[in-house]
Amino acid sequence: MSDKICVVGLGYVGLPLTVAFAKKNSVFGFDVNHARVKELISCFDETLEVDEETLNSVKENIIYTNNIEDASECNIYIITVPTPITQDNKPDLSYLVSASKSVGSVIHKGDIVIYESTVYPGVTEEICVPILEQTSNLKYNKDFYCGYSPERISPGDKVRKVENIVKVTSGSTPEVAITVDRLYQSIITAGTYLASSIRVAEASKVIENTQRDVNIALINELALIFGNMGIDTREVLEAAETKWNFINFQPGLVGGHCIGVDPYYLTYKAEELGYSPDLILAARQINNGMGEYIASQTIKCMINEEQTINNSDILILGVTFKEDCPDVRNTRVIDIIKELNRFGANVNIYDPLANYESLDHSIDYKSIENPLNFNRKYDAIIVAVAHNEFKKIRMNDYIELSKGNLVLIDVKGIVENPTWRL
Repeated sequence: MSDKICVVGLGYVGLPLTVAFAKKNSVFGFDVNHARVKELISCFDETLEVDEETLNSVKENIIYTNNIEDASECNIYIITVPTPITQDNKPDLSYLVSASKSVGSVIHKGDIVIYESTVYPGVTEEICVPILEQTSNLKYNKDFYCGYSPERISPGDKVRKVENIVKVTSGSTPEVAITVDRLYQSIITAGTYLASSIRVAEASKVIENTQRDVNIALINELALIFGNMGIDTREVLEAAETKWNFINFQPGLVGGHCIGVDPYYLTYKAEELGYSPDLILAARQINNGMGEYIASQTIKCMINEEQTINNSDILILGVTFKEDCPDVRNTRVIDIIKELNRFGANVNIYDPLANYESLDHSIDYKSIENPLNFNRKYDAIIVAVAHNEFKKIRMNDYIELSKGNLVLIDVKGIVENPTWRL
């Protein structure tokens, strides 16, 4: 008998996974968001991770639902809900708790619940399992089992898809671990890696993005230093990269729901155990300060051109957390806007992909259509996101958008001759 699979949470992680399984199996896709389920039934994905043609090709094999009872005959439940942080940078496990309660209400003897959401080591068995036991009245590793297989989706990446990214797997018993591994082997062409335990798999995920965060923080700090020296950081990196073992990270804003969030899960657990993770927290502080730094450099460039900052008009190109992706959750472009607001600047944002509804409503800005189609002029222009559309903008276009002497700030290294670049 083939497995009956239910994927819980149909966002950037859950939907591509659902589609991958649906190419070979019948799958239930559960999400509490009624609007999300409705759009997926019509074969539209607002995240742009899966195109309409692909959704149409597998629609006969997917049942989208808001009612977990519809999936009560499944024997494998894969939970892919968000794990964000609170305003004080603590883990927010509310989505995970809610999903565990939902799944616990329908699981039966012999079922397997697999978690993909990023957590600190121990969350699956110390927090989620007790909820499953309480809700289901079943006993862990006797009546039902668990697995953990960390998601590695890169939103907006059209090359690295779920099928061609190596998948770490694990299970609550040796036998279940093999079952979980084989399940993912059926769809992952890049192969799988079977970890020795759920806790090891959880830890492997949380350090992947923590490592990137620390490395980017180093480059950002170097950018701050070289900026004070009048040296172009990106030219320095190009020179240093000629050594065979140099790893070329780029300076920039660190946002989104992975690199800018996951380290806090690890630091939370470390501090709970009495250890102070100074390096990781210092890296977070550096990266969180880059938006304010970019805004201050913009203002310095404007002052050099003898421009009045208060009531000035500034255009920001891009507000999503990364290129060619509509997601604005935890975007650090917002820090640039806040700092410019503090100086009294009028901020216009053009982003052809952004889902503005999810943007912080406390900031003052105006979203506009493509500025190249209008006659509006700006005191400064900040290229904040490397969307493919922005890479096509010519220097003459920037000059046409400028009120006077061009003040062009390049955050992503995609402008040929900016006034200043990170």
